[in-house]
Amino acid sequence: MESTRTEDSGGTAPPAAAPLSPAEIAARIDHTLLRPEATAADIARLCAEAREHAFCSVCVNPGHVRQAANLLQGSGVRVCSVVGFPLGATTPEVKAMEARAAIRDGASEIDMVLNIGALRGRDEALILRDLRAVVEACHEGGARLKVIFENALLTDEEKLAACRLAMQAGADFVKTSTGFSTGGATVADVALMARAVASGGLGVKAAGGIRGYDDAVAMLAAGATRLGTSSGVRIVEEARARAAGRTAAPAAGNGDGY
Repeated sequence: MESTRTEDSGGTAPPAAAPLSPAEIAARIDHTLLRPEATAADIARLCAEAREHAFCSVCVNPGHVRQAANLLQGSGVRVCSVVGFPLGATTPEVKAMEARAAIRDGASEIDMVLNIGALRGRDEALILRDLRAVVEACHEGGARLKVIFENALLTDEEKLAACRLAMQAGADFVKTSTGFSTGGATVADVALMARAVASGGLGVKAAGGIRGYDDAVAMLAAGATRLGTSSGVRIVEEARARAAGRTAAPAAGNGDGY
């Protein structure tokens, strides 16, 4: 079906007291397939699912952006791609070039891995140069930037520093994880990040290990405004089943780190 999504609210978290409808949950999902072995047929299926369930976006590797943009034209579903993924260890110039190429091919959102080693080494000048290069590339092209922290590798102090630097650089979202490291999103991390970026109006994307309705609801209640998951179909089907007072049969995810 064509999109009936609620427009993404950016940095405004949904009210905890008001349960979200299945459509509202779908409108906060980045339907994700970042496996290196993903084929064109896999991407086509991802996009068909995103159309059917009116997800916010599909998140794909840069080589699949053009195909996804063509398949989703007119649907209202955005195309998101990744930069410096999954290690974050390329140079600011390379990340900016990747972002511009993805935007040229049809991406309207970019998920960038920050320089994790620079963060742990407290090289704030390099981190800001890294972030600002990609912020500039994204905003010049009319795209939003989400900054991935890889929280499983960081202390709370480092997570808070990353939030501060992302705000200082002008990013649009902060994001918990790539889904390809030693851990994914946690409720505690989402809550920490949501508090840290509230003054800057940034959104918070929870990603990694969100595999069912209960996971999704917990992340949204903690302050997430977007969910990165390969289990979007399962989550929405569970939401619809619960709204109807029944139990959903499990749907398959895309099998990657999300």
